[in-house]
Amino acid sequence: MNLFRLSHILMLASILALSACGFQMRGTADLAFQTMYIQGGNLTIKKDLIRSLKVNGVTVVDDPQKAELFLELIRERRQQNILSLSGGGLVREYELVYFVDFRLRSPDSEVWGPVQKIEGRRDYSYDDTQLLAKQFEQDRLYEDMRNDAIREIMRLLVAQKPKKL
Repeated sequence: MNLFRLSHILMLASILALSACGFQMRGTADLAFQTMYIQGGNLTIKKDLIRSLKVNGVTVVDDPQKAELFLELIRERRQQNILSLSGGGLVREYELVYFVDFRLRSPDSEVWGPVQKIEGRRDYSYDDTQLLAKQFEQDRLYEDMRNDAIREIMRLLVAQKPKKL
């Protein structure tokens, strides 16, 4: 019985501590529009961005006439730079860089806004003897940077206040 009571007290203390520190689960974004038209190439970020928009109550439409905001995905790039070499000239560290360029436009304007750039950087150690594991790590780092870019785009979209049609 004491163990049962102790577990309840610990759970209550944990809940109180989390609420006291200001912890709040990530909710949906407060977007001022319900429809968006996305144009641009078939970039890897597009599918995940559309999913994030749907979760936040935005419908991605195929007809530009029905959209309250236009988003053009211009370019997505990956880059790998050597950070350090061993004494024997072998690569020991890489820097991975992920870039996304996009711009926004409201339907009542013919002029696109300025190109906005999002950039993510990650470093990782490299070892030729663990080639498959390091390739998997590199893919995960790029995926994390892409997810960070989506969150940044969503934060920028919260600030957009398109005129209603």
